Amino acid sequence: MGRFLWTSCALGLGATALLASCSGYDNITYGTAVITMSASDAAFSGFSSYVVDIDQITLTRNDGVVVEPLGQPETLDLVKLHDRNELVEAPAVPIGTYTSLSIVLDYTEGAVITVDVNGVATTAAIEAVGGATMTTATLVLTFDPNNPLVINAQQSVRLNIDMNLAASNTIDTGTSPPTVTAQPVLTATVAPEDQTVYRARGVYVVTQPSTSDFIVNMRPFVDYVSALGALTVNVSDTTYFNINGVIYTGAAGLAAMSNLEVSTPIASYGTLGNLSTITPAFNATAVYAGTALESPLAGYLTGTVAAVNGDTLSLHGATYVASISDGGGEGYLATVPVTISAATTVTEDGVVASGLSTKSVSVGQVINVSGQASLDSNNNLVMDATAGAIRLQPTTVWGTLNSAAAGSMSLDVLSLGGFEPAAFDFAGTGTSAANDALASSYEVDTGTLNESTVTAGTLLQATGLVAPFGSAPPDFTAASVTLGSAAPQTLVVEWDNGGAASPFSSASSSGLVVNLANADLSSTIHYIGTGPARTDLKSLPASPTIVFAASGLLTLAVGNDAALSVFNSAAGFASALATTLNGTNLVYRLVCVGQYSDATNTFTATGVVVNLQTT
Repeated sequence: MGRFLWTSCALGLGATALLASCSGYDNITYGTAVITMSASDAAFSGFSSYVVDIDQITLTRNDGVVVEPLGQPETLDLVKLHDRNELVEAPAVPIGTYTSLSIVLDYTEGAVITVDVNGVATTAAIEAVGGATMTTATLVLTFDPNNPLVINAQQSVRLNIDMNLAASNTIDTGTSPPTVTAQPVLTATVAPEDQTVYRARGVYVVTQPSTSDFIVNMRPFVDYVSALGALTVNVSDTTYFNINGVIYTGAAGLAAMSNLEVSTPIASYGTLGNLSTITPAFNATAVYAGTALESPLAGYLTGTVAAVNGDTLSLHGATYVASISDGGGEGYLATVPVTISAATTVTEDGVVASGLSTKSVSVGQVINVSGQASLDSNNNLVMDATAGAIRLQPTTVWGTLNSAAAGSMSLDVLSLGGFEPAAFDFAGTGTSAANDALASSYEVDTGTLNESTVTAGTLLQATGLVAPFGSAPPDFTAASVTLGSAAPQTLVVEWDNGGAASPFSSASSSGLVVNLANADLSSTIHYIGTGPARTDLKSLPASPTIVFAASGLLTLAVGNDAALSVFNSAAGFASALATTLNGTNLVYRLVCVGQYSDATNTFTATGVVVNLQTT
């Protein structure tokens, strides 16, 4: 048995040649593991933030060799991974077949776990099973035997890690502070390139105009020191660029990139591209570089505007990234006051828009703001953005339809910018006090979209921008509107009293049926979540049949943090589940991701996690 630290295959800063060829280095041939990370069940899981460290990721080859593609801690907010999947790294890995993975989660230093209590992000106490303070957890996962991670020479392959918040935690808001009991699990599987949108953060190396691309060395999350592999970022005529606050499109943006200093921070949004070579490709739809992303001198906040009072914004549920001069790092704050002025520049992400000002920022809008952070007399963080910048970011509103006509609709809001209406003070949003936004009748401009045929009471999701402050109605301008039933849904069930030995009425490759009469079934946690709305399984005509999607990639898992097995076929999963549910192992939580059909009372799952009780 041996152990290898990863070779980064990063590009030498200021050069276009690999520091190591990743072929024949120490007589070992390499390929690239393109590691992506998501949190498919994190939305509306009850958490406002879940900031932890990943201390280590290791891969074990079928001959016992252990490779460490991530050897230093990375801080991340798992809640943010739902909306912003991350391309974590592209390290060189010795060729071979890898059968398992382990990850160490660290809750001890810098962990910030907050839960949503009546619209307020409230810090929670995090506990392990039995009530001990949560410290670290080593999660061990075995890949599907029929779909292991195979690293081939001079080629890239994608490995997606899904951090399962809903499957891993029980929230008790009846205590003070709220209590979270963690039994963490994750899934990981080899996945082909698809249209999943990722953020790829890194530092600039070189622009290649002849091939319409540029190269970065990867630094995920809020990492300021690593070089976790090289990435070629392809751009098109429609790629949006925000470079140091200046907006470009297409070739003009790529030309401006060539003026950047080596190691300038860059974040690209888009999809994975060609993986047939050792340096993976990425197809960017939007690129943020320099001070548009981060700065040696400025701090950055991302959150939802909860109130506007003169030149002060109250930012709710804010992620804070400190300036590099202050040591960097990421934190989370329930509320932060932000001071703005006429000199504060405002841009809209992904859109070349003119005429924007601080009046474009209103209550409910998600923003990224840069400025000078300091502590007030009560030792609370405050932000001075009077000479800073604001980026308006796509904002989502969930609500049930009151009424609709061509070009407009009225919603009874359940969630705006990720928070329930109780979080917001809508004073001043309208042209007069009588026109201020009301959560119960939130007026949405749908443009060319027509929702007039949708039945009143239907759950809808709209994405767009909040109307400028003082201009309502309308209160919101939608770029898209989606039926709630068409959005990804989660089915969540928990069992008490140490778990259930026989949680299912039936379980086979044809599907699962939860036994809703089981004596150990949780009194409240047995629901289908659609955005912020929940449907009690007991309110349905019968316990729904959980069937497995016939197309696409299945990720089906059974086990706990010490030994979790992933399967990409219903047959393999059903066989393992039958062996596991032998009367000894107890099931703590079941979480399925997919779509529910009320017509057939079936839940078609693309992902399933059966989390066994930790002993």
